[in-house]
Amino acid sequence: MIFKSLAVVGAGTMGNGIAQVAAVAGLNVVMIDVNETALSKGLSTLTANLGRLVDKGKLDAASRDSALTRIGTSTDYQRLSTADIIIEAATENVDLKIRILKQIESVARADAIIASNTSSISITALGAVLNDPTRFIGMHFFNPVPVMALVEVIRGLQTTESTVNAVRELTERLGKSPIGVTNSPGFVVNRILVPMINEAFFVLAEGVATAEEIDAGMKLGANHPIGPLALADLVGLDVCLSVMDVYRKDFGDSKYRACPLLRELVAAGRLGRKAGWGVYKY
Repeated sequence: MIFKSLAVVGAGTMGNGIAQVAAVAGLNVVMIDVNETALSKGLSTLTANLGRLVDKGKLDAASRDSALTRIGTSTDYQRLSTADIIIEAATENVDLKIRILKQIESVARADAIIASNTSSISITALGAVLNDPTRFIGMHFFNPVPVMALVEVIRGLQTTESTVNAVRELTERLGKSPIGVTNSPGFVVNRILVPMINEAFFVLAEGVATAEEIDAGMKLGANHPIGPLALADLVGLDVCLSVMDVYRKDFGDSKYRACPLLRELVAAGRLGRKAGWGVYKY
């Protein structure tokens, strides 16, 4: 399949990042969101990110300007009807994603691929709500999308081989490196990463060390580029909590119990960088 156009539903951090790399790769892109405010914010973030690439000499100004001409925004799902692939990039909430995926399928071309950027929710279960789950797949990009090289390409039980192959080729065209993953809660990276972050919250709650010391320990002792608590702030504490709750439910194993401190911070609205305060203040 030759991809010429891509649509992304959700203009937030992940959505505008996906739109950016797709436009830079030469695809025509449309970003969909619920209101013009969200779209304006997403496009502003994307434009600023492209500007920083130009300032750093990683992208020339002509390529930036060309990419921006290929990006459109809309609140109308009908704009999805011409896209070769449509990626859902909404908040990590099962009911919301199901509602969006049904809306996508109602307007998408019969041969268009539908993907979800979920970081933990079952691709098989999400695909089951569609009339044609054979063209549904997981494309788990990592934050920040323009920087992180990995995309987990997740095959649901119903996903066809041709869908998998097409999406792997598209992933490489976007300048990313795909790894093939069979459907399982958390897939590969987050299955390992988020419980580690959760354990860091337990260590913090027990007073074993300060947040700064925990993060320094993992950076200096495990060669991580960022500490687990600082990473939680970057990802979003609400996202980390949601992922842990999915693991606890789907695996039925108490080892995935979310740390009460993590839950408390989320309840207080301390969600990390996006809120200006999480473990750390920003």
